[in-house]
Amino acid sequence: MMKRDVSLVLILLFALGAVVLLGRSIDARGQRAKTEYGEDQLYLSGPTAKRMTLAFNGLAADWYWMRSLQYVGRKIVTYEDAHAGRFEMGDLSTLNLKLLPSLLQVTTTLDPQFSAAYEYGAVLLPEINSEEAVSLLQKGIAANPSSWRLYQHLGYIYWQRQEYEKASEEYAAGAKQPGAPEWMTAMAARMTAEHGSRDSAREMYRHLSEVSGDAVIKQMVTYQVSRLDWLDDRDVLRQVLSDYRAQTGRCPASWRDISNRFRGTRLRIDSDTGAPVDPSELPYRLSKDGCDVELDSASKVPH
Repeated sequence: MMKRDVSLVLILLFALGAVVLLGRSIDARGQRAKTEYGEDQLYLSGPTAKRMTLAFNGLAADWYWMRSLQYVGRKIVTYEDAHAGRFEMGDLSTLNLKLLPSLLQVTTTLDPQFSAAYEYGAVLLPEINSEEAVSLLQKGIAANPSSWRLYQHLGYIYWQRQEYEKASEEYAAGAKQPGAPEWMTAMAARMTAEHGSRDSAREMYRHLSEVSGDAVIKQMVTYQVSRLDWLDDRDVLRQVLSDYRAQTGRCPASWRDISNRFRGTRLRIDSDTGAPVDPSELPYRLSKDGCDVELDSASKVPH
């Protein structure tokens, strides 16, 4: 018994030592690469990291996963420090996350069943490099062919790229996997029939939020749905403005001029000002001398 316990302790110490050495090697290479190449080549490749960690790939994958989260977190903090604390999830391109694809690729090479890394990449990578996003999800499906959620995420990425036939194929393939919900088949049909319609987008976002426990994904879904709501409101308001101009020969000077025309619409109205409000509860603004509508500059809805 004692010999077994000693062996286990030695194995654990070896594992921890391997991860520490990996970390030091990565940091050392990272500093050299940062000096020479900026942020293009800071980390080891997946196969190299896998060889260095031997039988302790799971621990190394966890370490890389934490580095991925820290990397994005530091970028957000730096951005907010430079922009008065304002950052919106819908514009990840402003963070310059060049290393994130490599970090997630290494994480999933070390642990091909690391579902959280695939899911995280499915949401963030399309804003950075959609080809990297597709590559990561295809890799995930190859390693986990029965995971219907990965097909859903890949279908979502193809939908973002307006490749609706491919999106439909992924939803259909996912629908055949064990435990897949019935709506996967329905979404495959909607991708083909409705393409990029707002209704199909809402349906997709709703299902994406339901199956994910990740707060980042839920925040992204809320953000994108608010954009769809704004586009619907804009259609209604532009029709109201067009009708008013056709009848009066001019555009309204304020929202009060047309407030009686909002009855029976889906618009939310501020009871004090009579102005229609956006999904973040800020009033819309009249633009182009009252002939069009736009979001307030302080709105949290994607502009």
